[in-house]
Amino acid sequence: MIEVNNLSKNFDFVQAVDNINFKIETGEIVGLLGPNGAGKTTTMRMMTGFYHPTQGDVIVDNMSIKEETRDIQKLIGYLPESSSSYTDMIVADFLNFVANARELSQSERKKGIDRAVTATSLEKYYYRPIEELSKGYKQRVGLASALIHDPQILILDEPTSGLDPNQIVEIQNLIVDLAEKKTVILSTHILKEVEATCKRAIIINNGQIVLDESLKSLRDANVTKTEIVVESGEGVLNKLQSAFGSEQAKIETLGSTEFGEKFAITAEKVIGTQIFELAVQNNWVLSELSPRRRSLEEVFMAVTGGSK
Repeated sequence: MIEVNNLSKNFDFVQAVDNINFKIETGEIVGLLGPNGAGKTTTMRMMTGFYHPTQGDVIVDNMSIKEETRDIQKLIGYLPESSSSYTDMIVADFLNFVANARELSQSERKKGIDRAVTATSLEKYYYRPIEELSKGYKQRVGLASALIHDPQILILDEPTSGLDPNQIVEIQNLIVDLAEKKTVILSTHILKEVEATCKRAIIINNGQIVLDESLKSLRDANVTKTEIVVESGEGVLNKLQSAFGSEQAKIETLGSTEFGEKFAITAEKVIGTQIFELAVQNNWVLSELSPRRRSLEEVFMAVTGGSK
């Protein structure tokens, strides 16, 4: 388990992170989100021991990042936003260099490199200079270097930044595969990436946490509108208003379509089942019944001030 307790970081007169708290259970995949300058990278750097907190602490397996930095760093694989590597080296030499820096024994080094190369599908590129690789494969080299010591925790800062759509999907799939055995915290600006890979989202704005929810809770809680198209039926609007019209619900007529009259019901809870039952009772022929959920992007904009 990772516990972030009252964590703050100041740079001169700028407070980059302001007294944040959260816990991450073993095996979770968590997306750390926020606008530019929100404090995401600073938080990750404190979690890895790269920055010393101004206040608060990060506890990993009952160890303090302030007191037992090296022991915690042995448990963490970290991929910074700009994956650092010596591009004039071949992949094999660079990964051996990282293994030496991790102080792995000869047997641990071989196992670690073999495991990391297999996980990131770098076998064909093992003896290629890093500078000759595509950006996607350079990112794989960065991931491999973070995996060499078989860490329990992976902290990935913008792991798909600058990649093309195919490369993004490849890295996303790789992260999902890795997360089967590891706790993963990733930062990204690509919200669809969070929806594709993460189980939970933590959103930071102006150095403070403004949302911490599971993706399932967000999906279930953000059904804001149910749209129906009635191919045939009498008194539809009046009956919808009688059934759902209140201060908590709003009924709209959206006009005719080629499949019938379209209506929208905005309510505080999911009402698709009730609408279907009402249609059955009144012999309406429904050609469409669909909930409209707020996307993670809409939620993000709402809690960070990007949308009212």
